[in-house]
Amino acid sequence: MSPLTITTRNASAGPVMVITGDLDYETAGQLRDPLSALALRPGQLLVLDLGGMAFCDSSGISALIAARNHAHAARADIALAAVPEHTLRVLRVVGLDQIFALQSGGDAIACP
Repeated sequence: MSPLTITTRNASAGPVMVITGDLDYETAGQLRDPLSALALRPGQLLVLDLGGMAFCDSSGISALIAARNHAHAARADIALAAVPEHTLRVLRVVGLDQIFALQSGGDAIACP
């Protein structure tokens, strides 16, 4: 099990949250809590950089959906960057690749 760490930085288009470690039942709240405190403005782009995410279960997927809902409630956009292959496969199977913008790397989304 890899401990979850989340760091947030600002990019020109909006905040970037870098997620590393396991996003699962025990740690999903660690993503939801800072998201609920994150003030987004209409038109901003929230990026979740998943390049360092080692594992994601259904609770983690739910936390990603909560992030999408938070962004859309603020009339902001959201993108997932550097999605690991195992997580991308799950997103495709359940159709979430159709509702999330997917980017290949964290640098690619800094200035959309």
